[in-house]
Amino acid sequence: MAITDDDKARLITAASEARGASYSPYSRFRVGASLLSADGQIIKGTNVENASIGGSICAEQSAIASAASEGIRKFTALAVTTDVPEALSPCGTCRQVLREFCPLEMPIFLVPANFTIDSDGTTSGGSIKEVTLRELLPLSFGPEDLEKNPRKD
Repeated sequence: MAITDDDKARLITAASEARGASYSPYSRFRVGASLLSADGQIIKGTNVENASIGGSICAEQSAIASAASEGIRKFTALAVTTDVPEALSPCGTCRQVLREFCPLEMPIFLVPANFTIDSDGTTSGGSIKEVTLRELLPLSFGPEDLEKNPRKD
């Protein structure tokens, strides 16, 4: 799955904006994510922590929930960024949540904190790591696997 350079830039910018909205008073670990829908919309998500810890949600889950609440369920790309200078990957739970809605060959852009895109398209800072969902979640279990169950009662 290929996306345009413009869509990639929009995704990265949106993920960085979402990171700025993070509610992370406990870990102080800000994360921003943005999804590109099949019809070209950008949906942002950020991590939202809770004092109970178990009630916290990750940025990727936040973006999926926001999109799903608007009836958007098909995506073509994802960008994720943190305040860490290296590109970091979504957690295991987020990988499985993404698997529910995203194609295995969907590109995922892991963006280091110091990566920037200027208005003329010039980039600077660290290197983006591009992976697919299949690479992040090999041998995955998805919705189509439920259809393989011969037991229907």
